[in-house]
Order: sequence, then structure tokens, then C-alpha cells
Amino acid sequence: MKLSSYLSPDLIVTNLDGSNMEELISNFIETVSKRDKNIFKEKKDLVKEIILEREREASTYVGYGIAVPHGRINHFDDLVIGIGILKNPLPVLFQGKEEKLNLIILVAGDLLKSKSILKIMSGISSLALKHKEALDKILKSKNPEEIIEIFREYNIEIDHDIIAEDLINSTLVPARDNNTLEDIARRLISENISGLPVVDGYNNFLGEITERELIAFGMPKYTSILDDLSFLTVGEPFENYLTKENITPIKDLYRTENIVTLDREAPIMEIAYIFMSKKVTRIYVVDKGKYSGVILRSDIIKKILHI
Repeated sequence: MKLSSYLSPDLIVTNLDGSNMEELISNFIETVSKRDKNIFKEKKDLVKEIILEREREASTYVGYGIAVPHGRINHFDDLVIGIGILKNPLPVLFQGKEEKLNLIILVAGDLLKSKSILKIMSGISSLALKHKEALDKILKSKNPEEIIEIFREYNIEIDHDIIAEDLINSTLVPARDNNTLEDIARRLISENISGLPVVDGYNNFLGEITERELIAFGMPKYTSILDDLSFLTVGEPFENYLTKENITPIKDLYRTENIVTLDREAPIMEIAYIFMSKKVTRIYVVDKGKYSGVILRSDIIKKILHI
């Protein structure tokens, strides 16, 4: 079923006011509840509490100016999807950078509606990435019927099986093969990540660069054959790194072996099996040699088991 099928004018709020996510969520729920007192089936307070609690655990901001606050409520048979267009953009921190939140899509469903919630998040992210003009139209519109028609036009499906495209993180900017070690180290620290995909100037996937490769560059080559390194002086192993980090490109250092790639259509069970059997923490999504995004092992927890 299409996302647009779940939308109604009563569930679309333009000029949504709030100085933080909790206020936005609370104001949205209060507004739509006044329009239709049965929308949350006498569970308004419970719905609000569960969605706010989920938001406190981890931000539901997905990038592109969009957040998808959501909650799974026991014995809540309906799937409620509402849209709030912010009166004033809200600054948010995302992957180490400040962005502006412009749109929330609030979802409330039963405990077993994880798949639907994930498909909505995936579909909205895909819409923003591939059809920015549609997102711009939604943000500019003050007419709920027009907003529903825009969603209908772009056919976001939410009932299909979960595939790699639903889990993919396409907001992580890949490293370029001409980046320096210093460039990579700065990003690993500022973005709180342990590795990055590497592409060339044409977005062809080349491999990955991780903390391991940076540390290995600073170690003398002979250390790999020694059992005891106690004779080394403090600081000596990393002199090579510290003197060359800002001039050494990663083109000869990034890793190309033992990397798992899949296409966008790979099913969720294949993805989960690979994480378990190959003991990797990242799977790169690559289509016809072009980098599309990355799936982290933790995404299985965040986006399926504890969405």
C-alpha cells in the first residue's frame, strides 16, 4: 500500500510551532487530536509518551531536513501517519554537522509495525535524495490536499519486504582516494565513526579506510613479525604518521580485501546472515560499481529490532 493512502487533511499540520523536538511532537499530537478525537483511539497520552520516550533514546532525524518521530503501541491496530511542516526551521546536529529540520512525519502503530515504520523512513529519505523538487513543493505548500497529491505522485510503498535500500545510510559522505590521512582522521573523530567508504572522482566504489589502516601506517613495518614490542620507546612508532599525515593520500592505504558489498535489492535475511557469518560491521551498497551507501550492523538493532 502507498504512504499517501494513509494520509488525510486532518493529519497534516502546516506552521507547526515548537522550539525543540518534544514541543513539536506534543503540539502536533494535540493539534490533530482536536481535529479528530478518535484518531488515537483514546490513547493520545500513551501515544505521546511512547513517541517522546523513543525520541529521547535517539534522535529520529534522518537527514535532508526531515525527522520521523514514531512509536509502537501495544494493541494499537491502526497505522497513523501525520505530517508537520515547521513554522520555523529547527537547528539539529547530524553526523557532526548542523542542519535545519523543516518537516516531521509522525508515525504511530502496533508493536508489529516495525516494517511499515522502516519503509516510511526509507521512502521519505529516498524521496528527499532523488526528488528534492518534491520535498520543496511539500515545504512550500499550505494546502493539505495538495501535499497528499504530491505524495501520491511519487508512489512511496510501505508494505513491501525489507531490503537493503530500506536500511541504507546514504547521508555518509564517502572519502576520496586523494584525501590525506589527516582528512580521514578528522572525519573519524568529528563524525564518531570507525571507517569510511572510498570512491574515486566518478563515485566508483574502491574500498574502505578505517582506524586500523591509520594506526598501521604509524607502526614500523617490522612490528608485525615481533612478539615483544617493549623495547620500543614511547612515541617512536607513530613518528612516521605524525610527520606525514597531512601530505600522505590514502590511495595506497585503503583496504580492498574482506569487504562485503550488496545491491539495493538484497533481502534483510541475507544482510543479517552476512553480519553474523562474516563478522563484519559494515556492508556497502553498490550498484553497477557505483557507491550508494552503507549499512551498519547496528542498523539491524536501530531500524528493525528497536525502531
